[in-house]
Amino acid sequence: MRVKGKTRRLMSWGLCAAALVAAASAPAGAATPHDRGRPGERPVWTLTDTGTDARFRGLAAVDRRTAWVAGSKGTVLRTVDGGRHWRDVSPAGAAREALEFRDIEAFDARRAVALAIGEGEASRVLRTEDGGATWTESFRNTDARAFYDCLTFFDSRNGLAMSDPVDGKYRILSTGDGGRSWRVLPAAGMPAAQPGEAAFAASGQCLVSSGPRDVWLATGGAAAARVLHSADRGLTWTATGATIPAGDPARGVFGLAFRDRHHGIAVGGDYRAGEPSPRAAAVTGDGGRTWRQSATPPSAYRSGVAWLPHDRSGALAVGPTGTDLTTDGGRTWRTVDTGSYDTVDCTADGGCWAAGEQGRVARAGR
Repeated sequence: MRVKGKTRRLMSWGLCAAALVAAASAPAGAATPHDRGRPGERPVWTLTDTGTDARFRGLAAVDRRTAWVAGSKGTVLRTVDGGRHWRDVSPAGAAREALEFRDIEAFDARRAVALAIGEGEASRVLRTEDGGATWTESFRNTDARAFYDCLTFFDSRNGLAMSDPVDGKYRILSTGDGGRSWRVLPAAGMPAAQPGEAAFAASGQCLVSSGPRDVWLATGGAAAARVLHSADRGLTWTATGATIPAGDPARGVFGLAFRDRHHGIAVGGDYRAGEPSPRAAAVTGDGGRTWRQSATPPSAYRSGVAWLPHDRSGALAVGPTGTDLTTDGGRTWRTVDTGSYDTVDCTADGGCWAAGEQGRVARAGR
């Protein structure tokens, strides 16, 4: 969950499929005009020039003008002008150490918390309060068995980060001071992990929250994919089977999005290129206690998902082979773009952002 200001309700906006394909296919930095279309139609994806070939799986959209991305080669970028210019705000030494950033949460244009993944000390949390001019490392994993994948915040002070199972259970970190300090929560309230089960650090969406206390964790790799839910900020959890197939280390639920504490969407599949990903999306209307397979799911693996702003039934799902749109709450999906993206995020003031390989970051919304 991103922390955003309250804004007036915006009119619902629809995607123009042909224009989206044209925009996402344009080279980075190209001046792609917005599709004017009919009054009230949404502008198309517009690629921005980030000046790097890093792969961005971490994305924090603050509003239509401000966004942060975090990715490979220790790279963190920030824009405050809608993507026209990106500033390299990478932490000092991160490129030298080849830190792999996979998640970032931003509270505004100055404050952000980034997660680097990997075994042992490669997993770290860093925080900035000055727009990325300086960063402070607030957590470094010292347990060789732990591998941190995702983080989320309930508000500007309270947040969680999660690791793949240690001693048979997912490990949860908690902060109550905006990411300045972290503590490991007791494992007593966490269900046992399945053999081979883990989370996927593919889009920064394997751990997501909605409201002041609810949080969900997506899994795969085991015999069955699951979604775990906590209603008390990570102290106790329940696990529910998802309809997205697993049964292989490359398959499962990769991304989650909740528009409130009841209504959620899960996406995933098999991340290997060319492998089929049937039943790649599911929906819940009861906070994750039960999941229903999408009647017409995305046609391929999807790693990221986001609800459209101020829209109770619209959402976008992204992956290496394209972007899909649902207008019925996740029951049916159609492909509206063939560009490659790993993650997507939408803001309360009507903007959506997507990020992925080869420095690709795009924005939609007037």
